[in-house]
Amino acid sequence: MTNTGGMDTNLRSLRDRPFELLKELEKRSRSVTASSVPDTTATNEWVGIAFRMGGETFLVAREETREVLGYPSAVTRIPGAKTWVKGLANVRGQLLPMLDLRQFLGSGATTAGRNTRVVVVNHREVPAGLMVDEVLGFRRFAEAEFNVEPPPTVIRCDSYLAGAFRRGGEVWPVLSLKSLVESPSFLQAAS
Repeated sequence: MTNTGGMDTNLRSLRDRPFELLKELEKRSRSVTASSVPDTTATNEWVGIAFRMGGETFLVAREETREVLGYPSAVTRIPGAKTWVKGLANVRGQLLPMLDLRQFLGSGATTAGRNTRVVVVNHREVPAGLMVDEVLGFRRFAEAEFNVEPPPTVIRCDSYLAGAFRRGGEVWPVLSLKSLVESPSFLQAAS
């Protein structure tokens, strides 16, 4: 501490009163933390959810995602639905269609495993739970890291990509869930 006179003396005087000492330490740490936190409103930040699908990593915007779930143990198959429609699952009393995103894109079926997750789309009119290989959590990027030109991907999803974020040597393609669930091919789930 730079002010050795007043601060150290004040803390030393609290040595025999541990509760007051802890309160004073908390107060000081909060003031130091508050002054060292960068102002995020000054720099525009984009927040998304990273996930893996078919060996590739993608991002979806946080506001396009309602929640992330584990793959449900009970999924009821829907007769006459396309193969990428896995069925319906009861999620907290609501029926949610479970869809294999990779299979919809024509890049093979996703095998349900320990890391398999369901990304629930935040869309008012189209309820959908998209099955992905693994969710990696939130990723934050400065808007300056965004490039409107999406990179080529092995998974055939070019028409649903909304650019990419680039940081260091990594490229993170952004998958637009809104354009995906509103596309005519997605809305035609009957075979």
